[in-house]
Amino acid sequence: MTNLAALADRFGSLKAQIEALSRELDEVKTEIKATGREEIVGTDYVAKIVLQERSSLDTKLVKALLTDEQIAACTRTQLIEMVVPKAIKHVNA
Repeated sequence: MTNLAALADRFGSLKAQIEALSRELDEVKTEIKATGREEIVGTDYVAKIVLQERSSLDTKLVKALLTDEQIAACTRTQLIEMVVPKAIKHVNA
């Protein structure tokens, strides 16, 4: 049987590492964009600046234009199962 305490600790630790790496990645992306170059060639990777067009739906505006019944007809609700880590605060003895 799996050690459940170790499993919870590993999950929390991995989640924290991923968050730290995501912050670091965002900083590196910002630095790359600030160079103004379209492409930076490294030893192992090439970093390219790529522009993409994205469309999004303004749900606030849509809700203002539709009736409550229309909104209800277009709304679907689903149950999402998540695993959420919460650090345990240890009291120093």
